[in-house]
Amino acid sequence: MDLDAVRTFVAAARAGRFQDAAVELSVTQQAVSKRVAGLEKALGVRLFTRTPRGARLTLDGQAFLPHARDLLRAEARALASVRPGGRALRVDVIGRRLGPAGVLHDFHRAHPDAELDVVTLPDADAAVEAIASGAIDASFRAVTMPGRRLPDEVRAVRAFDEPVELVVGPAHPLAAAHAVTPAQLAGHRIWMPGLAPGTESTAYYADLAAAFGLTVEITGPGFGTQPLLDTLAGSGSLATFVGERTRLVWPAEHGLRRLPVRDPVPVYPHSLLRHRDNSHPLLAALDAHLRSTRPGRDDAATWTPGWALAPD
Repeated sequence: MDLDAVRTFVAAARAGRFQDAAVELSVTQQAVSKRVAGLEKALGVRLFTRTPRGARLTLDGQAFLPHARDLLRAEARALASVRPGGRALRVDVIGRRLGPAGVLHDFHRAHPDAELDVVTLPDADAAVEAIASGAIDASFRAVTMPGRRLPDEVRAVRAFDEPVELVVGPAHPLAAAHAVTPAQLAGHRIWMPGLAPGTESTAYYADLAAAFGLTVEITGPGFGTQPLLDTLAGSGSLATFVGERTRLVWPAEHGLRRLPVRDPVPVYPHSLLRHRDNSHPLLAALDAHLRSTRPGRDDAATWTPGWALAPD
């Protein structure tokens, strides 16, 4: 259906005169008559009756008017859905309890009017594909792990660094420490059964283990965070790594400890991936927020894998 004709019909119905509708639409009266005639032909009914005082809706015209208005409202919604800034910014945060979700929440608190659609995709390959296809606007990931090259249309910038912490139970030898160094962790069993082979997280912790002679075990079924914490609470030998901003909740009787890792501080290098041609204005606002909240850090006091993107 010709929406210009529908728009002309609604204007003529509102004005009651084709001449007034022409002025409103900035077209000629002849154009209004032609559009209405074309719409009547398409519908197979008369929409107006000409009178000395203008144009009056027929019964069919009265029946069609609310639907015509619905069509124009649907058109406006459709245009808004793809107009820059007219739709929510869709961002992949890996997991809703992980650091990127917290950073995006901080952004929303700083920009409460920003419309966000938060999603969690299974891995970096799915995120890159979704960005390339336009299914999402951005994704927080660690790039580029060995063997992965981003498509030319996908751009990545270092977004924020998240310090790594150690979680231990009350019977662990390090439980009374205020902080630990990577060197102190040599010989201790660090259990991370949730790591999946081939992911950026697995590549990061494999390099961390190799750099400091650590033992990071990913064997065993990954039943989720809560069973892992339950196991740590009753173990005198197992520990695990988590990001500083990872949200963990456990019963008070577990007595778990979260210990900072220092000298150097291992940091997980989160990057923000986006399509090079994506002009959504909230992307610029998010980038500005990440830059303004990025803490200054002494590179000599931190560790990241060699494949991490260099900070801007």
